Amino acid sequence: MNKLFEMKDYTDQYEQEDANKHRVFGILSYIGILFLICLFAAKDSKWTRFHTNQGLVLCILDAALVIMNYTLGLIPYVGIVFRILYWVGAAIVVALAVIGIVNTAKGKAKNLPVIGTIRILK
Repeated sequence: MNKLFEMKDYTDQYEQEDANKHRVFGILSYIGILFLICLFAAKDSKWTRFHTNQGLVLCILDAALVIMNYTLGLIPYVGIVFRILYWVGAAIVVALAVIGIVNTAKGKAKNLPVIGTIRILK
């Protein structure tokens, strides 16, 4: 269970100059669909790619929650449970985004809890 919430630090694998130069892109990558800006504007930055990957996973999770809310949330009676799950999930997504933004602002490359090990971008 502890490994699920472990935030492994990969900062030493990236150049500090790259982190300093692309810090704003790292922060933007955790703000919804804005990860696309980072994906194309700083495509050669390995540090930005790390944070963009986490922002992409976070955006996919958020989209899945929205789809669940607008489909299963319409079911009478049972839909209330799905709507509550949506709000809990949305709060978790916001908390993960804040964790990612704080880590990026500090110049750190740490995995987000729970979803940080998922790699979509290489």
